[in-house]
Amino acid sequence: MALFLNIFALINKKTKQMKKIALLLSVLAFASCKNLADNQYEITGNVDASWEGRNVILERPGGMMGTTPVDTVKVEGGRFVFTDTVTAPDYYLISVDGVKEQKLDFVLEPGAIEITVDKDTLQKSKVGGTYNNDKLTEFKELSKGINKKFEVFAKVNKDKYMVAMQSNDTVTANKIMKEQKVIIAEADKKYVDFMKANPKAYYNLYILQNVAQMGVTKIEDAKKLYENFDASVKKTKRGKEVAEVFANYEKQQAEAQNPPEAAPAPEETAEPAAGPKVGDAAPQFSAPTATGKMLALKDAMGKVTIVDFWASWCQPCRAENPNVVAIYNKYHAKGLNIIGVSLDKTKDAWEKAIAADKLTWNHVSNLKFWQDPVAQLYAVNQIPTMYVLDANGKIVAKDLHGPALEAKIKELL
Repeated sequence: MALFLNIFALINKKTKQMKKIALLLSVLAFASCKNLADNQYEITGNVDASWEGRNVILERPGGMMGTTPVDTVKVEGGRFVFTDTVTAPDYYLISVDGVKEQKLDFVLEPGAIEITVDKDTLQKSKVGGTYNNDKLTEFKELSKGINKKFEVFAKVNKDKYMVAMQSNDTVTANKIMKEQKVIIAEADKKYVDFMKANPKAYYNLYILQNVAQMGVTKIEDAKKLYENFDASVKKTKRGKEVAEVFANYEKQQAEAQNPPEAAPAPEETAEPAAGPKVGDAAPQFSAPTATGKMLALKDAMGKVTIVDFWASWCQPCRAENPNVVAIYNKYHAKGLNIIGVSLDKTKDAWEKAIAADKLTWNHVSNLKFWQDPVAQLYAVNQIPTMYVLDANGKIVAKDLHGPALEAKIKELL
């Protein structure tokens, strides 16, 4: 009997061991599925059952329509999978057939990228699994509170500011602008702290741009932030572009402090890096509207025309919009026209900002971010950038804001 019990115990022990081994093998088998090559990525998305059979498109920013499709897969069994290779992190988008005007942004990089798709709001989907996507998610959570603050502030003060501008109530207008600067300064500090704490995060290159546009951090300090980024970030294509922006800025500063003794002959003069100046004829351009129709500057001009370079993601631009709206509403009937040139990346964000800020004038965009051909034509390296043209298309003022802009429009009309 004792022998039987000992044998039974031994069998039971071995059975448990076999189960553990089987479990271990199954775990290893699953893990081997994620054993990717050095430059290989695997994007796995888990989606709602109602999306079965839909096409999911992987897109790269750029191209005639603002993005370029790279790959397409179908949803099967409640999931989709993209697999390929990539040598360095880059900013990419995912769209889904039947989900209009929505794209999910993420960082495409080597590794297993996991996406839990939100079927109602694609941008709310959870992306993780790799370092840069974990950091991007962390930054988005940080941004939620900041963006909410801006939204509440705009909702409370937008109409007040417009009324103040129309009635020349500079006390109220200045008070609102001062309060707004406090919120911008708070956002700037949080963004800067994030970049300092995460020097290896690829998305820092985009956060840095946002910080530069806020106007709180000086460009010299922004350059120091960039210099503290990890080498893996700086050596990317986007990283090299940012380095070039700083190099061009320093070159312009040096040239301004040390002008040449004699100007070169007209035929040897290169295109000015600083863009068109007051007194120059405004460079003519054509660009697509939100409907895809091409609109030329010459066809959008009035007695006075403002060419306004902006973007939905640019907080200083959005902060200035109520002032521009007030001026447009006051002087449009007298001959003021505006053409907005957006440096947005997605049509959805662009159109939502136009509607939210009540920008009822003409708008164009190639949806190419800083590579927008019109922005490059005008050598725009920061936004908001604004040109005021007379009836003949000559530039009569640049980068006026608030009361100064209204005073100039009033003078010209």
